[in-house]
Amino acid sequence: VQLQASGGGLVQAGGSLRLSCAASGRAFSTHAMGWFRQAPGKEREFVSGISRGGDYTYYADSVKGRFTISRDNAKNTVYLQMNSLKPEDTAVYYCAAKSTVLNTQREGAYDYWGRGTLVTVSS
Repeated sequence: VQLQASGGGLVQAGGSLRLSCAASGRAFSTHAMGWFRQAPGKEREFVSGISRGGDYTYYADSVKGRFTISRDNAKNTVYLQMNSLKPEDTAVYYCAAKSTVLNTQREGAYDYWGRGTLVTVSS
């Protein structure tokens, strides 16, 4: 599975962005997906995850209620709708795919990673 994230950019605090992650190959629907982010000088952290069929979603406490993850298996794409953005959301955002159902928040559980897309939120 090859992943390509897009949709990042510069936005003012309180604004919105939608990230997309397009996957190649026919195995997309057999993989759970996740979004992680890495802010300058910080370690990469879990943001959100979604099960293979989209029935289950998971969020970090810091984004709960503001971000929404979704997927379209017909289009091999996972999305991250980000609303009410804050300067502390500034980071490079990565999408990732895993074949297991466990450990959604663990980086090591993911088999495939895309190149990141930069989100910058100005105050």
